[in-house]
Amino acid sequence: MKKTVTTLADGRELIYYDAAEDTVRDAVDQRPLDPVSTSSEIRRDPLLGDVVAIASHRQARTYHPPADACPLCPSREGRHSEIPDGHYDVAVFENRFPSLAGDSGRCEVVCFTSDHDASFADLTEEQAALVLAAWTDRTAALAALDQVTQVFCFENRGAEIGVTLGHPHGQIYGYPFVTPRTELMLRSAARHREETGANLFDAVVAREEKDGSRVVLVTDHWIAFVPYAAHWPYEVHLYPRRRVPDLRELDEGARTEFPQVYLELLRRFDRIFGPGEPPTPYISAWHQAPFVADGREDFALHLELFTIRRTSGKLKFLAGSESGMSVFINDVPPEAAAERLREVASQ
Repeated sequence: MKKTVTTLADGRELIYYDAAEDTVRDAVDQRPLDPVSTSSEIRRDPLLGDVVAIASHRQARTYHPPADACPLCPSREGRHSEIPDGHYDVAVFENRFPSLAGDSGRCEVVCFTSDHDASFADLTEEQAALVLAAWTDRTAALAALDQVTQVFCFENRGAEIGVTLGHPHGQIYGYPFVTPRTELMLRSAARHREETGANLFDAVVAREEKDGSRVVLVTDHWIAFVPYAAHWPYEVHLYPRRRVPDLRELDEGARTEFPQVYLELLRRFDRIFGPGEPPTPYISAWHQAPFVADGREDFALHLELFTIRRTSGKLKFLAGSESGMSVFINDVPPEAAAERLREVASQ
């Protein structure tokens, strides 16, 4: 992999990740951009103890542009985008409309491919491996920033999820705090360690592997299963079989196998609802340990992949119980979801 770091016209950082070591990236951003102005602010809820990012400048962000005006496509034929070069393998840049900025953290955009009409599931294993390398490199880079406590790599796919740009891409958030969801996991892991002397994540994975009814696939280095108490209609958790706290610690065996395993899961998601159905909307989220936190050594890196579509043509909405009291109601039994995901294995 070759990494090339440059800057855009307004000073934001842009990083190219190329499979070929001899690739040259010297294109210059020709746009007359004003410096980025943000007003991100972190506020803590005194009742719940969680945090909210206030970012009013995001009201002006790009919203569903036509394909020929996509800001994530390469710059071509006089049309300038966020990517000055005419082609790229993987590109990462600072978000122009960040939810977190300055002392409040950092937000980046990850473009998986220059092909506007592709999806992550369309990538080759080599391309997926390059994305994994970019996620890992950005995790390491953001870990070095004083204002970043935790790194979150994720992808939103589909208009139903709220995606405003159709180009295949994800995001990376560098939070200046430990996220509420991670705090809950750390708290549960600490309680389990105190009560049993063992690791909670190891226990969860061992339970699912022994039971087998919710396991979707198993390889030498990864295991994917629908969790016992799945919140979403179709939800899969993917764990490396050797527990590590974050992407930087994955061994070569896990890195080598990941593209095949992850692409298989994404392709199965697109088959859940049968032929002729539109692509399945999903959120794919890497859960990594905070860099400085009690219990970091007990945390287990894992990926959570889920869709809000519960059946053909119908979405799972977060209504009163979910939105009002954070008590999820799942219409699809996890065992049935796992069985369906095994049925639609690639041929």
